[in-house]
Amino acid sequence: MKNILFASSECVPFIKTGGLADVVGSLPKYFDKKKYDVRVVLPKYSCMKQEWKDMLEYVDHFYMDIAGMDQYVGILKCVYDKITFYFVDNEYFFSGFAPYDGDPKWNIEKYAFFSKAVLSILPVIGFRPDLIHCHDWQTGLIPVYLDNFRYLGEYYRGIKTVMTIHNLKFQGVWDTKTVRSITGLPEYYFVPDKMEAYKDANLLKGGIVYADKVTTVSQTYAEEIKTPFYGEALDGLMRARDNALCGIVNGLDYEEYCPFLDSRIAKKFTVDTFRKNKVANKLALQEELGLNKDSRTMLIGMVSRLTDQKGFDLVDYIMDELCQDAVQIVVLGTGDARYENMFRHFAWKYSGKVSANIFYSEDLSHRIYASCDAFLMPSLFEPCGLSQLMSLRYGTIPIVRETGGLKDTVEPYNEFEKTGTGFSFTNYNANEMLNTIRYAERIYYDKKRDWNKIVERAMNKDFSWKNSARQYDELYKSLIGE
Repeated sequence: MKNILFASSECVPFIKTGGLADVVGSLPKYFDKKKYDVRVVLPKYSCMKQEWKDMLEYVDHFYMDIAGMDQYVGILKCVYDKITFYFVDNEYFFSGFAPYDGDPKWNIEKYAFFSKAVLSILPVIGFRPDLIHCHDWQTGLIPVYLDNFRYLGEYYRGIKTVMTIHNLKFQGVWDTKTVRSITGLPEYYFVPDKMEAYKDANLLKGGIVYADKVTTVSQTYAEEIKTPFYGEALDGLMRARDNALCGIVNGLDYEEYCPFLDSRIAKKFTVDTFRKNKVANKLALQEELGLNKDSRTMLIGMVSRLTDQKGFDLVDYIMDELCQDAVQIVVLGTGDARYENMFRHFAWKYSGKVSANIFYSEDLSHRIYASCDAFLMPSLFEPCGLSQLMSLRYGTIPIVRETGGLKDTVEPYNEFEKTGTGFSFTNYNANEMLNTIRYAERIYYDKKRDWNKIVERAMNKDFSWKNSARQYDELYKSLIGE
């Protein structure tokens, strides 16, 4: 039996701001319990819901030096869904209204504390991992501290680390002098071939340099980040670590997103019944959102953060033109004010045709995935993306730009070979996107039988966590053996 510890700044159901939480909450459940004892360690945030805080039991506490201060490290734990979760407690660091606040220096101090505490609690909880799986820049210091702790004695020697990059854009960067004084690490670590990048200290870079293996969340993204356009100024390092880098696409929780069990949608359906029952969902959604009720009109959905990364500048460019077509558009999400206002404007201008829902609702997102005919994701970059996996699961055909995980999970439709599970375009170009949407419209209206076959293939795809867990299993074995 091998011990694995996941370290992360967020995890469902306890705390979530994005896809990272879904990964850390879902993946541990899918490992073979006979082979691995997988546990998870998180910060205990004050902003967690009370129901989760009430589940936690006190384990122990001690004091630890960080930023020249003796800080309290409380340890709590609970078992949820047969997985043991540990929580690092410290009110000074974790009492904000949200996991991450606007001050980057404070976030760096907070997660430097968390990274050091993760290693410091191990002897106290009596769980020595064979491997620590670190997620994103917030845990980037764990492999660095582990290297430093090895000098302290036998206990920390031989523990392997995997660093998973969910989005290379976020790196945890601050000036070297400050980060040195916060972490208490020797000067030795703050040089260009270790933690320093362009004269600043970079926490994610430290994790990438010191981890035994580096993974990211799709094969294409693993290739893309070796190039200057996607590499966020670390492309040289990614090329240097090429032999330790691999991409493993994220999975989807197939129990949470399941069209034939989903109580949030108007009518459940399977791959055999979608022709009849998916329409019932569409009519119910049209009524709920004040769209013109028409089962035959093509309904296009978007559930997303409304930011440049997600390609909304392209949408902005062609929205008026697209609204001349026989389509309806439904949007759910929040983000940049310019895009929030853009969608409000079009919902006003094309009343009954465009629905702008500028908030977030888990329930409504399920109804959009289940009701729409197509799902638009024209991202500038997308390390993995979960929305296209959800839409495939519900038979809602993705229209995506070929980047990162979108390229790896959506097979473009080929009308001659009758293959494919969606539609895609290559260049980050609004006209190319509009042409692709119109091609999808043409298949939807003129070749309904072909469209339904695309839906069948999409719903039969397996992007459950089982697949990803198998690949992580291989990765772990390469480091720690059977």
